[in-house]
Amino acid sequence: MTTADQGRLPAGAPPNDLGLSDYAAALAHGTIGSVAAVGAALDRIEAAQPTLNAFRLVRRDRALAEAADADRRLAAGDRLPLLGVPIAVKDDTDIAGEPTAFGCGGDFAPKTEDAESVRRLRAAGAVIVGKTNTCELGQLPFTSAASFGHTRNPWAADRTPGGSSGGSAAAVAAGLVPAALGSDGAGSVRIPAAWTNLVGIKPQRGRISTWPHAEAFYGLTVNGPLARTVTDAALLLDLAAGPHPGDLHTPAPISATEAVGRDPGRLRIALSLRTPFTATRTALDPEVAAAVRRVGDTLRKLGHTVTVADLHYGLLIGASFLPRSLAGIRAAYRKFPGAQVDPRTIANTRFGTLLDGPALFAARQAEPLLHRRIGNFFRDYDVVLAPTTATPPPRAEDIDGIGVHATNNLITAACPYTWPWNVLGWPSVNVPAGFTEAGLPIGAQLMGTEATEPMLVSVAAQLESELHWERERPNPWWLSR
Repeated sequence: MTTADQGRLPAGAPPNDLGLSDYAAALAHGTIGSVAAVGAALDRIEAAQPTLNAFRLVRRDRALAEAADADRRLAAGDRLPLLGVPIAVKDDTDIAGEPTAFGCGGDFAPKTEDAESVRRLRAAGAVIVGKTNTCELGQLPFTSAASFGHTRNPWAADRTPGGSSGGSAAAVAAGLVPAALGSDGAGSVRIPAAWTNLVGIKPQRGRISTWPHAEAFYGLTVNGPLARTVTDAALLLDLAAGPHPGDLHTPAPISATEAVGRDPGRLRIALSLRTPFTATRTALDPEVAAAVRRVGDTLRKLGHTVTVADLHYGLLIGASFLPRSLAGIRAAYRKFPGAQVDPRTIANTRFGTLLDGPALFAARQAEPLLHRRIGNFFRDYDVVLAPTTATPPPRAEDIDGIGVHATNNLITAACPYTWPWNVLGWPSVNVPAGFTEAGLPIGAQLMGTEATEPMLVSVAAQLESELHWERERPNPWWLSR
């Protein structure tokens, strides 16, 4: 919305066409009420749930009560950034009074306290309408499990929206909510953003607290926003960000919102299509490669210097990732006694047991060396532009009925690009990069060094002003089945 349009709904736009900032402005100006906005979001969720299956838990009664309170506060003149706005969070994030299942089957006791990110979103006035689906313990770039079935991609019913924040991505892409929080331990925000035409920000480690965990998955996993626009993703990032006293990682504050629309200057951008080393054969899909190159062309048009220059990740970064990832799965599983999980999850916990010890210690000790080695690449470049995934979204059922080895081959072939930045703890932003000939979304990632979210957000906003991905909407097949 422009300044002149604040508080006014876009002409003829249905409620599900509003972004996070649109909702906030409309509520503050009295154009809509929170009960109406939250009720409409809940109705959309209910209508889509049998087919799209984005949510693990819907907070209808509690969310409507919170919306009624927001309406009273708005009428009394209270103004908060998200007062009365409906959003969603991933079901690895605690909400007081609700269970956290993290994709697992079983019965789990309600949590007694909000996660720090939820506390901050509530403090900003947000109404959390539900918790979105994620795969078991966030292990896969698919969102499916025996406990809830498959979450579907709004752009194609037979495809996965990605994972592990696929429920959040599906909910936003389908217009059920204007924005949602996810988490990213190996690409779990950026991958579903790429496969659903969304902006997904993996922030600097510690930018958004993972409390009640001092760190998540031995520092690999961070929380991050998913939204249709850079403005909305930046707003959600800023409002969820901030430390808890028990956090292990507490970077200096930044303002992502102030970076939207700010000229980042003429940047040196490396266009790198090189795949990080994997033990599994990978190949970049030609349509994905072409889409990323087109993003590079747009960046040149915007005045940046874009050079084809492959980033060499090296072998050490992979050796650092696996112990942290698998030991993290083991540690997470132990927090869910009685959880009903897939045999592949059990196998990964056993691998985690083997790697939890000297291998994990060595992996953590390697991080400063990796920062220096990969940081050297940034002496010549400010940003790396790379594919977010190697392929368009696979079919949702491709993950079904296969063993550990086949699963690893499948997920690595599709998603070899994102995990190194989790090892480094540095920020990366997925931007939509168009569609395949079959109409499937493709993403590209902008990657920077420590605490460079403002620069990445500025570049992403420049791209949005040229590419206008926010204008694209999926055909709502989930309403006609």
